[in-house]
Amino acid sequence: MLRRTFVRTGGLAAGTAFTGSLWQGAARATAPRRDDLPALSGPYGPLGVPDANGIALPWGFSSRIVARTGHRVGGVLWHPAPDGGGCFPDGEGWIYVSNSEIPLLGGATAIRFGRDAAVRGAYRILSGTNLNCAGGVTPWNTWLSCEEISRGRVFECDPYGVRAAMPRLAMGRFKHEAAACDPVRQVVYMTEDERDGCFYRFVPAHWGDLTTGRLEVLCTSPDAGVDDGAVIWRRVPNPAALLEAARHQVDTARRFNGGEGCHYSDGVCFFTSKGDNRVWAYDAENERLEVVYDAGAPLNGVDNITGTPLGDLYVAEDGGNMELNLITPDRTVTPFLRLEGHSRSEITGPAFSPDGSHLYFSSQRGPRGDAAGTDGVTYEVTGPFRR
Repeated sequence: MLRRTFVRTGGLAAGTAFTGSLWQGAARATAPRRDDLPALSGPYGPLGVPDANGIALPWGFSSRIVARTGHRVGGVLWHPAPDGGGCFPDGEGWIYVSNSEIPLLGGATAIRFGRDAAVRGAYRILSGTNLNCAGGVTPWNTWLSCEEISRGRVFECDPYGVRAAMPRLAMGRFKHEAAACDPVRQVVYMTEDERDGCFYRFVPAHWGDLTTGRLEVLCTSPDAGVDDGAVIWRRVPNPAALLEAARHQVDTARRFNGGEGCHYSDGVCFFTSKGDNRVWAYDAENERLEVVYDAGAPLNGVDNITGTPLGDLYVAEDGGNMELNLITPDRTVTPFLRLEGHSRSEITGPAFSPDGSHLYFSSQRGPRGDAAGTDGVTYEVTGPFRR
C-alpha cells in the first residue's frame, strides 16, 4: 500500500479514545483476555486494563521493563531522561539505542539483545554532549544523535560501539530535534524545535558520508496555488553562522511551531509539530506538503514518531494522557497503549526491532516526573504486531 495514497486523501477518521521491577527478575505483564474486552476499535482493538507495569495494551500484547535510570543494565548505568531511540540489526539479535536529554552530559547508550530478547550487554556510544533529544537511523546503520540547544549539532554514532562518534557540522547548527533518511533522493530530513522552526534537508556530497554537503530549507513555492501544498527547497547560505540563526537566513522558509519527530518511508517524510498538535506529510516525489492529523483527540501532544513497513505510524505523546497512538494507512487514529501513573512525563524513543516483533519506548521522567529525568523507565512491548 503506497504511503502517497494515505497523504493525498486528506483528513483522518479518528478512532475511539479509550479511556515494577527490572526486567531480568520480572515476569512479563500481559493484557487481559479478549473475552473481557468491549467491541474492537482499530486494528488491535481497544485497550485493556493496565498491566503490572502500568501499561494498558490491546489483547495479546505484553510489556516488560528493560532499563531504569540509575540502575545497571548490561553492565552500565542507564542514563537520565531517555529520549529518542532507534534499533539496529546485530546478527540474530538487535541493538536499541537511546539518547539522554540532559545538559552537558547527555549522549547516548546502546543495549544489545540476543535472538531471545535477553540483554547481552550495554555500553555508551556518545558522551559529553548537550540535551540529546531525538535523532534518526541511517541506511548504513549509524545513529544520528541530535542536540536540542541553540546551535546544536548532529553526532553520527556507531551503535556497535567500535568507532568514535563524530559531529557532522555541515548538517547545520540549530535546535535539532529528529532526522530521517531518504535513500532514494539521498538526503536527510531534519526538524527544528523552535516556535518558528523550519524543516530542513541535508544533501551530502557523497551518500553515506555526512561530512560535507549542503543544507536546504523547505519553502513555499512561488507557483503554489491556494492550498495545493506545493513547496520548493532553497539553500541555507551559512548553516554554522555564529550571529544569524539558520532558520532566519531564507525569507521564504516555511515555519513550523515546534518541530518534533520525523519518519520516512516509501517516498513520504512524516513529521510532527507540537505547538499546533499536527502531523505533517511531505510527499518527496511530488514536492507537496499536507497536514494528515490536526485535532485535539485522541492524539494530543504530538512528539516522537516511528512507523512500520506496512504503513502504520506510531506517534508518542508529550504529556496528554501518555499514549502511543496509531495512525493506520486507512486514516484511523487510535491509542495503541497508555501509560498510567506518569502524568508529568512524556513518551519518547519509540522504535521497532528490525524484524518488527518488539517495540521499545521510554517514559522520560517516569512516575515521579522530576525535571532532571532521574526516574526514567524504558519498556519493551511484544505481541501480534502487523508485519
